[in-house]
Amino acid sequence: MRLSELGEFGFLAELERRGLAQAIEHDAAVVDGLVVTQDALIEDVHFRLDWISFRDLGFRAVAVNLSDLAASGATPSALVVSLGASPDATVEDMIELYEGIADSGVPVVGGDTTRADKLVLSVTALGRSERVPGRAGALAGDLLVVTGPLGASGAAFREHRYVRPPLRLYEGRRLARTAHAMLDISDGIARDAAHIAHRSGVRCVIELDRVPLAPGATIDDLGFGEDFELLAAVPEPDFHVVGRCEEGEGVGLLREGRPYALTAWDHFKS
Repeated sequence: MRLSELGEFGFLAELERRGLAQAIEHDAAVVDGLVVTQDALIEDVHFRLDWISFRDLGFRAVAVNLSDLAASGATPSALVVSLGASPDATVEDMIELYEGIADSGVPVVGGDTTRADKLVLSVTALGRSERVPGRAGALAGDLLVVTGPLGASGAAFREHRYVRPPLRLYEGRRLARTAHAMLDISDGIARDAAHIAHRSGVRCVIELDRVPLAPGATIDDLGFGEDFELLAAVPEPDFHVVGRCEEGEGVGLLREGRPYALTAWDHFKS
């Protein structure tokens, strides 16, 4: 079987089934009280250099990791950064990239550099949290909320550009006090709601007409992902209510009260 048949999350499930990975169902890992997450950005897979500046790329590489910490209710403390670049890359461009990383306000304390045919930027973010909601605690009767407008990344992609992801660290800490489940919206609201539904054993119903849209975005842009807002299952209304958890399984998307379908990103199938 090929990865294209199994898909990204099918592959992760297979690793769990074989005992080759454990406790990977949440946005970040908790190791001896430390919240740890890691993401890699690869040229022509996650970004195109003619669509983004090096400074914005550096910030983006950190922001996608800080989004996972936000979903864990964590405060970031340090970054470990690995850079793969061509020997022909200019020092000025790489300095600009690290200036973008510094824009996050979180210090780089280590990492690695290596030669690569295409630009590769891998960031590990470390932080601490008083309470990590995870994805597995949502209950029937919970409300589903988002921390801000969605669809900005999908709208920007149609214009051959990228937007700087938001940093929702304060919102994450606030929600973590009471949220039964929480994650960041990186793969599209339907796919990410499915993670909560699967791990919590509930059905997530999203009313698309209630989802706040970013300027220029459409409903279909909600399937693109990379908005890096937070989606949480909470017992009381907070932020933008977009749906609810019910008895059952899976995800139901409604538009004007009728079922609606959104596409979603998969690294191996897409």
